[in-house]
Amino acid sequence: MINRRNLIGAGALGVAGAAATFSTPTAGAVLASPAVSRNRRRFNMVTTWPKGLPGLGTAAERVSQRISDMTDGLIEVKVFAAGELVPPFESFDAVANGSADMYHGAEYYWTAKSTGFPFFTAVPFGMTAQEIMGWIDFGGGQELWDELSGQFGIKCIQGANTGHQMGGWFRKEIRSLQDMAGLRMRIPGQGGEVLRALGGASVALAGGEIYQALQTGAIDAAEWVGPWNDYSLGFHREAPFYYGPGFHEPGASLAVGINRGVWDSLTAGEQAIFKAACEAVNHETLGEFTYQNSVHLDLLVNQHNVQMRSFPEEVVKRMSEAAYDVRAAAGASGIEKRIYESFEKSLKLMRGWAGVSDGVYYTARALGK
Repeated sequence: MINRRNLIGAGALGVAGAAATFSTPTAGAVLASPAVSRNRRRFNMVTTWPKGLPGLGTAAERVSQRISDMTDGLIEVKVFAAGELVPPFESFDAVANGSADMYHGAEYYWTAKSTGFPFFTAVPFGMTAQEIMGWIDFGGGQELWDELSGQFGIKCIQGANTGHQMGGWFRKEIRSLQDMAGLRMRIPGQGGEVLRALGGASVALAGGEIYQALQTGAIDAAEWVGPWNDYSLGFHREAPFYYGPGFHEPGASLAVGINRGVWDSLTAGEQAIFKAACEAVNHETLGEFTYQNSVHLDLLVNQHNVQMRSFPEEVVKRMSEAAYDVRAAAGASGIEKRIYESFEKSLKLMRGWAGVSDGVYYTARALGK
């Protein structure tokens, strides 16, 4: 349901009505232009991101700006950082119950609502950024997402992608599977389930809470995004070992969730504008993360002496085995099963293509200077 505060005036965007009174013109007179009433609409967007966070926080702002630009300011979206209007992990409920109009966040934060949601962000050993775009846009993912989120009165659209993420920041080196036992790590979604399968403990923390938890020793390790965002939050000052790659999030897709009542109140043209704004930011963000991660990895290694590490082979193998079981368990029945089966079918197809394209190319390129 649309809150009254979100609407100024009534009716759809654009020309809400036009009226003109004509009289018989006298010689030389100019007819007056019709009087046009343009109604403005204002919505609020809550996010799961700390205020001013590069990449993720700015993605939400860009969605807002593009909607405003494409409607000549007739639709305004005010963005609230995590905690400004609601706590970050309450964003979904706020939009579902209508106390907020939209959210920008990661769908795996809503795993308690449905184990199907993580598939629309990232799952361990799952899809890369390009692959998840392919599945959602062309492999039936969007239709399943609409069905799932529709059960909660929400319409979801892809609204950013971080690309490949890192495995995380560790206070101590990981040399074997034994080092994973008892490890307390900030890692959400199915990645947390994989960690638990290896004997560790998954801790759910919003981005703004991670640094203090590392600093106080409340956690032993933390994953967030990648060099760009991680650098801005200063994790390297508390945990010197940076592990990669991030098998838990090979291409994290972020979402714009819109209250269904708000979505249904939009005209077809307005809905197309919202989709176009989100799509543009989704692609723009992926390019930006790809470049900025490169810049900030160089800073971390060459100016802050961060020590890069790769997970031992036995750890990777056990993670892979656990990931398959975790994905299957998440899709055990109901709509979650249909999401899982659709995801796995598309993943298998695209793995075949990646095996003769990107994967081989990266290996070949590494042979050069």
